[in-house]
Amino acid sequence: MRVEIDYERCTGHGRCYALAPDVFTVRDDGYGEVAATGELEGELLDHARRAVDNCPEEAIRLVD
Repeated sequence: MRVEIDYERCTGHGRCYALAPDVFTVRDDGYGEVAATGELEGELLDHARRAVDNCPEEAIRLVD
């Protein structure tokens, strides 16, 4: 699986990179950005799922 951010929904709360700094980073404009590219497995996938579950705008999703 890989992770994506829908920037039309994201309002920049920053929970993604606060909860999973090994998966996300912060852009210069304060919005999260996916840092872990490609297929996520193991601990990285667990961290990405935590970010998905905690995004208030539901702007983060996991895709096959």
